[in-house]
Amino acid sequence: MISFLITVAVFLFMECVTWLTHKYVMHGFMWYFHADHHQPRYDHVFERNDIFFVIFAVPSIILFYFGAQDNFNYLFFIGLGITLYGFCYFMIHDVLIHQRFKWFKHTKNKYLIGLRKAHKVHHKHLGKEHGECFGMLFVPFKYYKI
Repeated sequence: MISFLITVAVFLFMECVTWLTHKYVMHGFMWYFHADHHQPRYDHVFERNDIFFVIFAVPSIILFYFGAQDNFNYLFFIGLGITLYGFCYFMIHDVLIHQRFKWFKHTKNKYLIGLRKAHKVHHKHLGKEHGECFGMLFVPFKYYKI
């Protein structure tokens, strides 16, 4: 039971980490890597912005390794929470919102439509300044209105 709670708590905490990282790191000193994500895409399979997947994956891999060495201790479940959040981030951000894979093009789900709207507001700014809606799973309720 404690392993489940750790995983869920870390998953939820990752939304805060994502918001802070997106606002102050991606739109801050690592803008070089994130900038191409705010530009219109043509036929590029990868973006420099994809480096952030690696940056977030490394702690998960390390936590999995050391957590599995000691009979699947709490480190393993912290890594699992980070990984599950990363999977959800990929599915929502890259698949649903940016359609890098054409899997969920025609959703009628109000929550998912709200996520898309909030992200469009985020991307209306092509530069690193004046951004808004830095989160991924939790966005202001005003975007859920149809």
